[in-house]
Amino acid sequence: MLAAGFRISRLSIKMNQNIGHTSDSYAIFWHRRDLRMNDNTGLHHALLSGLKVIPLFIFDTDILSKIDDRGDARVEFIVKQLDQLRQAYQRYGGDLLLKIGKPVRVLDELQEQFNLKAIYTNTDYEPYARQRDQEVADMLKSKGVGFQSFKDQVIFEKDEILKSDGSPYTVFTPYMKKWKEKLLTTGIRRYPTENLMQAIIHARFDPSPSLADLGFYGLNLKFPDPKLDRRIIFNYEKNRDYPALDGTSRLGIHLRFGTLSIRFLVEEAERLSQLWLNELIWREFFMQILYHFPHTVYKAFKPAFDNIRWLNDEHLFEAWRRGQTGYPMVDAGLRELLSTGFMHNRVRMVVASFLCKHLLTDWRIGEAWFASQLLDFEQASNVGNWQWAAGSGCDAAPYFRVFNPSLQAERFDPQEKYIRKWIPELGTSDYPKPVVDHDFARKRAIEAYKKALSV
Repeated sequence: MLAAGFRISRLSIKMNQNIGHTSDSYAIFWHRRDLRMNDNTGLHHALLSGLKVIPLFIFDTDILSKIDDRGDARVEFIVKQLDQLRQAYQRYGGDLLLKIGKPVRVLDELQEQFNLKAIYTNTDYEPYARQRDQEVADMLKSKGVGFQSFKDQVIFEKDEILKSDGSPYTVFTPYMKKWKEKLLTTGIRRYPTENLMQAIIHARFDPSPSLADLGFYGLNLKFPDPKLDRRIIFNYEKNRDYPALDGTSRLGIHLRFGTLSIRFLVEEAERLSQLWLNELIWREFFMQILYHFPHTVYKAFKPAFDNIRWLNDEHLFEAWRRGQTGYPMVDAGLRELLSTGFMHNRVRMVVASFLCKHLLTDWRIGEAWFASQLLDFEQASNVGNWQWAAGSGCDAAPYFRVFNPSLQAERFDPQEKYIRKWIPELGTSDYPKPVVDHDFARKRAIEAYKKALSV
């Protein structure tokens, strides 16, 4: 891994003009969670800066080094998307510079190599990203280089949606209403770049690093198409809860890595489905919760829930992880996740509730497993939804709500089409018996929660 990073960092930059040795001044646009060229806020502003723009993506070794699975499909997705983005720049005579390393060091080296005046990027709100960007901004300031970050992956950020007393919302419904009211006032501004590409440098950089160069291998999964199926969105309210149907957009990975514009999706949602729009607002709600309450990555939003005495049985967690609990709806969802990197939203709720309440396993263990497996993993939504399932988060499900996986299956997969797709051995001796009795588990969970909340 480190050796691969070292090899790439030594590659020279081959250009059609002598960049760094002319009177031109340059800006870098740093791609992160915005792997597209069109309707890109930060890129738009960089192209209007009057500087020649060098598009850049950094394979952040601080992130890559923490990925245990060398077959992580998200890295494969990023590599493929970067190849397409690079081709898009090349159609305008430019290119995408790809580097591997710690961002603050890479950018320090580039500002010394070129006559850089500014770094442009789009804001990332996760705790690690905020720390990284502050480190970069401080380094650049000491060198006299500007660092400008723009809102791009959300419609409203940080302190834009607040209660009348200036505090952040911690309940979704009033947040959603305020969000929609504000949208009526502000509207949506798009950031086209196609007619500004004359500001891009005319250059060719060295070949892109392969997965092997990064220390990973490909799984050749079929990634969701980055196209909005308007038929699905129009019928979203009717079909969204039935995992056997093609009833959800599956655009989460494209939102996660910014291959689609959130502004485009919100415009379409306003026209096609208010319920789907609410799902996009849930995403921003959880982002602002994580921004204002970053401790929720590790601790319960409601502190009393940190008093729960979890069982954390390793054998039961392993049965859950592999889809061998004896509860078909739970097992089908986890097998779908292992096979595809995706899990239907209704099934996610059942699966998460089962781990926390039936098996009394700490929600953080489940959150970490989803984080390692989901193609559409976003930290804010993952943490928020797991705390919702555990009852410990803001606007969470009541602690005494314990999903019955069998009833959920009867209601949302009555013909077992989804279940039998993932559990072909259902009804045979090869399928395990339930690892725990539902009624017993429900009573045990409620008792454990009551004790924790009485402390």
